[in-house]
Amino acid sequence: MRFAKLAGICCCTLAAVLTVPQIGHSQATPMAEGAPKKPLSPPEKAEVSLSGAAISVDYSAPSIRNRVIFGGLVPYGIVWRTGANAATTLKTSGDITIGDLKVPAGTYTLYSLPTEGAMKLIVNKQTGQWGTVYDEKQDLGRVEMKMAKNAEPVELMVIDFENTMGEMGMTELHVRWAGVDASVPVNVAK
Repeated sequence: MRFAKLAGICCCTLAAVLTVPQIGHSQATPMAEGAPKKPLSPPEKAEVSLSGAAISVDYSAPSIRNRVIFGGLVPYGIVWRTGANAATTLKTSGDITIGDLKVPAGTYTLYSLPTEGAMKLIVNKQTGQWGTVYDEKQDLGRVEMKMAKNAEPVELMVIDFENTMGEMGMTELHVRWAGVDASVPVNVAK
């Protein structure tokens, strides 16, 4: 009699143990299949508010992923979309200067022209296009960027604003990726 009770308990326990993982697995599978995948180059935004202009840059941030970036994935001497996917967009609510380039209030696309040890930032009037669609005739202008090295390689590309003095209408636009930190001063036009 004791043996029959023990056998019954063991059978019920074994059945429960074998059933639970199957239920858990069947419930997890549809969720895993339907879960959105994280993009390889996620959308990012950099914003700054200066006296006289609100400025934003919308871009997709690629990763190094064990690749040679400048001089490899991003060849020297060829215009680069300054990010990934759709073209990188600059919006400014007021007239600004980027380096010595006068940029009226509006929306623009940012491209770059990297060379070994240097980079130019290109402000282009064409907007809304895929990042690899570039029309040089639409360039508002090009400015030389100051080049520095990152202390550690930057895995996920970053565009940001630093050394901001909002009331004075001054900041710096930085593009950091891998070992490169390229920057240019941005000022509210006077």
